[in-house]
Amino acid sequence: MAEGTIKRLTDKGFGFIDTGGSKDLFFHMSALDGVSYDELQEGQRVTFTEGSGPKGPRAENVKPV
Repeated sequence: MAEGTIKRLTDKGFGFIDTGGSKDLFFHMSALDGVSYDELQEGQRVTFTEGSGPKGPRAENVKPV
C-alpha cells in the first residue's frame, strides 16, 4: 500500500491526497476503509491503493496510518 497526506477535503464527500509526486490523487468517501469521512482531517497521513475510475486515477481502500 502507498502512503500520502490528505491535502484537501471538500463538503461534497471527496478529497485529494498528496502522494509526493507531481499530481494529487482523487478519492471519494465511498473508498474509505474503517473510517468515516467526517473523521478525516487535512494533513492526516493515510494509506491507499491506486485504482482507476471513470475520470482517471483515484485512491481506493483509504485508511488512516
